[in-house]
Amino acid sequence: MTTKKVVLLTGASSGIGYQTAVLLASLDYKVYGAARRVEKMAPLAALGITPIKLDVTDEESSKQAIQEIINQEGRIDVLINNAGYGSYGAIENVALDEAKHQFDTNLFGVARLVQLVMPYMREQHAGKIINISSMAGRVTTYMGAWYHATKYALEAFSDALCMEVKPFGVDVVLVEPGGIKTEWGIIAADHLKQSSQGTVYSEHALAAADRMHKLYNSDKLTDPSVIAGTIVKAVESSRPRARYLVGYGAKFSVFLHTILPAKFFDKLVQKLI
Repeated sequence: MTTKKVVLLTGASSGIGYQTAVLLASLDYKVYGAARRVEKMAPLAALGITPIKLDVTDEESSKQAIQEIINQEGRIDVLINNAGYGSYGAIENVALDEAKHQFDTNLFGVARLVQLVMPYMREQHAGKIINISSMAGRVTTYMGAWYHATKYALEAFSDALCMEVKPFGVDVVLVEPGGIKTEWGIIAADHLKQSSQGTVYSEHALAAADRMHKLYNSDKLTDPSVIAGTIVKAVESSRPRARYLVGYGAKFSVFLHTILPAKFFDKLVQKLI
């Protein structure tokens, strides 16, 4: 069993998760990089990161992953809940099965992993749970109701969890990225197009999707390595902040949402996104 601190990081096959795994490994953490497709993490394995198959929406998959780490290491010091996705579309158009899948991935998958790791963290009287939320948990954009609902819920969940586990020596941290240069926005825009084609929302939805495509293909967005650095900062801190709001547009958007009348903010968002 290793003497290094043990990290379980979900959504490690690309983007923020991939960059975070690489950075943590370079700092001598024992990193288990989790994703549904283990083959996509072959480059991580070459860096000493242990790929582990995990579908956060599958109960048995979650149990097996946690048990495998405990069998190998005897402990889990840090859980980074990074797996998630956004599926945009008008509320009237998005099937409830799709909405539920977003909640299963972005919230209930997080909750189940928390339930599974907490007994070990309590026994250690030490641990960190870092939930990757978004500025989307603080402000709402056009046609993103279900995605925002999952992130707003994750914020409330994390705040409650923080109070519950603090007496056991466990810290809970929210990282709230803004616009990040990953495939996330392209996928969300494509979902928006698919769900809106041939509906009464198509004109406005397709225009919004085009704006998202332009934004996520531009050079304006923040590199995922910046978010990875923030996550590692929280991991390494003896007294981490409850929230880290970082990345393109994050602080400014939340500030505007705070000071502007709701109807004015909504009109502004509809023009920009």
